[in-house]
Order: sequence, then C-alpha cells, then structure tokens
Amino acid sequence: MATFEETLAWTETPLPEALKNLKGDEQEALVRYVKTVVDSKTDGFDELYRAIGSIVRFIPHFIVIPLMVEHIVPQISAGVCRTMGVDQAVNYANDLPLEYFSEVSRHLDNDLMARILEKMKRNQAEKVILFELLHHRSHMLGIAEHLDRKMLEFVAKNLDTNGFSESDPELAAHKVLIEKIRDLR
Repeated sequence: MATFEETLAWTETPLPEALKNLKGDEQEALVRYVKTVVDSKTDGFDELYRAIGSIVRFIPHFIVIPLMVEHIVPQISAGVCRTMGVDQAVNYANDLPLEYFSEVSRHLDNDLMARILEKMKRNQAEKVILFELLHHRSHMLGIAEHLDRKMLEFVAKNLDTNGFSESDPELAAHKVLIEKIRDLR
C-alpha cells in the first residue's frame, strides 16, 4: 500500500508534519476528506474546459494566443488542452511563448506532453525540449520516457551536451529512460 505522502502527492503540497503523525485509519479518513473537498470544488471544471476548447476554435490564433498568455493561468490552459485532443492542442502549442508553454506543460501528464511534442513543428518542439532540459530537467525526463525514438534521440544528444551526468541523483529516478538512452548509443 502507498504511503500517506505518496497518496497525497497529487496535491503537490508538502504534507504538514502534524499530519504525518496520524494513525493509519486517520490518514485514510483525511485522504478521503481531501479528495471529497477537491471533487466538490472542481465540479464542472471539465465541462468548462470543453466549452472553452470549443469556443476558441472559432477565434483566430492571433487573438487567442495573446489573450491566453495574458489572462489565463497555465493550469486552466492545461485543463482546456486535456479536453481538446492532441491535434488541436498542437495548433496552439506551436504558437505559445516558450515560458508560458513550459508552465502549461507541468500541468499535463507526461504521455500527453510527449504526444504533443511529437506532433509539434520540429523546430518548436526542440526549443521546448532544450528549455525544459535547462530549467525543468526532471520534468523533461519524465516526458522523455514516453517519446518516440526520433525525439528521444534529440533528448539524449542534448542531455549529454548540457553536461548532465548519468550519476546525478535526479537522473537515477529515471532508470527506464537512462536504459533507453544507452540502447540508442
């Protein structure tokens, strides 16, 4: 069974020390309570994300992109992206500023991000990969575990050129990826 902290890792919030000392049944009750509160407070978000995704199809990109970057937090953009499907998401991803897209990407699961990167314009996808390797290496390595061979080769090449050591503890967390990279060489 997963530890209490692992169960609540999706919150991306450090667990207060006082909660770590709860008994097993108290921890389970707290997890159920937290999930109930989150479900209650986010009820309807998926429908909202689908509605936004449907609406933006009819608005030109040169209008949507600046509005999105200036007025929509990356977490909301990621929610809309999840409901759009890969092809429509790629249409926006290619035009988003690198820093903003990087923020959005941290709210998407790694497999979806890999599919988006694989369908993006090659030059833009490579910029995203390089940016992520430089600023959010562990995040990019998680995505890389789901990339096709061609994109994984680009990650492997740039992982080496950025001076990263395979003995790095951060890389050790991505053993499957490291093996794939070794097989490519």
